[in-house]
Amino acid sequence: MKSTLRHAIHIVLLAAGLAFATSQAAEVGYDKARFDAALAEGKPVIVDFAASWCPTCRAQKPIVDELLKEPRMQGVTLFRADFDTEKDLKSKLHVVQQSTFVVFKGGKEVARSTGQTAHQAIADLFAQAL
Repeated sequence: MKSTLRHAIHIVLLAAGLAFATSQAAEVGYDKARFDAALAEGKPVIVDFAASWCPTCRAQKPIVDELLKEPRMQGVTLFRADFDTEKDLKSKLHVVQQSTFVVFKGGKEVARSTGQTAHQAIADLFAQAL
């Protein structure tokens, strides 16, 4: 009996873990085809222009990671774009500084922010994609 109970508990915990994992927003490296497809489908999209050498970007990262775990962010795709290498995307979106977020809803840009490190301000910005 104890073995059966342990097995049932294990299954419930596994299912809960899977439900949590699937309730998170997707975070992916920037890929032009995937980005263009998400915009064409009108999906909620956020582009995070970050640089490894940027202290503001490092301050933003844990906030972004926390926000992406919120259930309301399910369905949002955050594309991490390397500020130093994604020159075509920077030009297309008129981004001139690292630590910039560009938010899309329904295939159109609805908001952007540069250099923001306040948790609530970033949360409010990301909410505009919903």
